[in-house]
Amino acid sequence: MSIGIWQIIIIAVVVVMLFGRGKISDLMGDVAKGITSFRKGLKEGNEELKKNGETLDNETGEPVDDKKTGS
Repeated sequence: MSIGIWQIIIIAVVVVMLFGRGKISDLMGDVAKGITSFRKGLKEGNEELKKNGETLDNETGEPVDDKKTGS
């Protein structure tokens, strides 16, 4: 049994009635601020690694020890 469009609409209406539009919009604003802060932190971390002369693995994003990769 899958969730249909009517069940989703009913759930959305109940959530809006319980919390109100103001609280939901405030919550979404807080989520957006969190995402922005997370992205800013990632960018600053990458810049700090580059400043220190470290390189990042393209797949994992983790620092690579250049001394170990030499053959």
